[in-house]
Order: sequence, then C-alpha cells, then structure tokens
Amino acid sequence: MKPTWVSDCGRATLYLADCMDVMREMEPGSVDAVVTDPPYGIGAERGIGKSGRLKFSNSDKDWDREANDEAIQSLLLINKPMIIWGGNYFNLPPSRMMLIWDKGAGMRGRDFADCEIAWCSMDGNARLLSHDPLAARDYIGKQHPTQKPIAVMEWCLSFLPTATTILDPFMGSGTTGVAAIRLKRRFIGVEIDPDYFAIARKRIEEALAMPEQPDLPEMPKPVQEGLPL
Repeated sequence: MKPTWVSDCGRATLYLADCMDVMREMEPGSVDAVVTDPPYGIGAERGIGKSGRLKFSNSDKDWDREANDEAIQSLLLINKPMIIWGGNYFNLPPSRMMLIWDKGAGMRGRDFADCEIAWCSMDGNARLLSHDPLAARDYIGKQHPTQKPIAVMEWCLSFLPTATTILDPFMGSGTTGVAAIRLKRRFIGVEIDPDYFAIARKRIEEALAMPEQPDLPEMPKPVQEGLPL
C-alpha cells in the first residue's frame, strides 16, 4: 500500500488507512518494534468517566465504541517486541513485564483511572513511571481525548533501545511518532480518522523541524578497586 505521506528525510511514513489493510501488506522485517495505544472499547471518545458524567463530547467520533481485538491479534503475528497500552482490556498472552504509568497526585480521585497499564511482549520485570500530566502541563493543547504525554511514550521507547523503526498502527494524534522522532528513531504510523491523521502529521513535522539534540556522552563505568590483601 502506498503511504499517504513520507517526510523528506524519510524518517516518518504515515498511512491514512485501516491498520488491518496496512499490516496485511507490510514486508517482513520492515519494523523493529510496535508501540501503540489502541481503542479500549470503553467510550473514551465521549469522555465517559466512572461516574457516568460526560466530560466532553466528540459526538461525531466513535473510534472507541468497541475494541479492535482482531487487529490486536494480527499485531501479535508481526513477532517483534511490542508495547500495547490498555493491555488489560485485550486477550493477550501472559507477561511478567507490564509498564504502569502512575498519573500522580493531580489525577487522584478524578473520574478517570489513577494509572494506566501497558502489556509488553518482552520478558522482564514490571516497571512504574510516576508522571503527573497536570503538573507537567501535558494537557495544554491536547488534541485527542486519550492523548498520552510525550514523556510517557519516550519512557516506553527506552525499553526498546535497539529498535530503530517503530510502528504505531493506532497513531491517533501522533504522540508515539513525536517521541520516536525526538529519540532519533524511524516511525511508521497508521490512522483511520482524517482529522487525527492531519493532527499527527503536523505534530510529527514540527518534531522533525526541531534542532536535533546532541547525544549525551557515555558515562564512565565505575571501577571497583581490589580488596586489600
């Protein structure tokens, strides 16, 4: 399938399409890892909290009406390291490694969850990130109801240090792509909604236009002195 947009530098490739159609035609080995935040099927597009109150309304959108478990099962066939947010909503194999985003004190007692969970296909210990999106002002200019902070997606990518090309088949407003570009990775994103696709493309273009930060120098490893004889 021909991409909808490819950046001039070739580091970002975006598809305005159904992810199932794109994944069927992907060449084996074209991605190194998957990092995604798919619809959970909990009505997040209408902002329904646990109290049933309508926090905001995007009544023309119904992307979270049901979870796309078929696409999730197809993802597993890619057989690459993957991180899937909302893993507790899907029929996924058991995993020791879960990433837990603790949203901090500012989100306690609100209608939405105090934390979110990502399932990992890699083996490892469960990990916790405490990051308050309100204190960090992540939600200023938020353009998608379930938009993750960039810091959270960069944290995800830190568990995939050798993955140079990242796929997000549920791109939404493009936060995974922004994080990938900022960390000097390549990104392939798929989004079915043209409005969110346009937002994601703009955010990724802006990330590509930012001056690259120099790599941090490698810290010297501590040397343990021998014990006195």
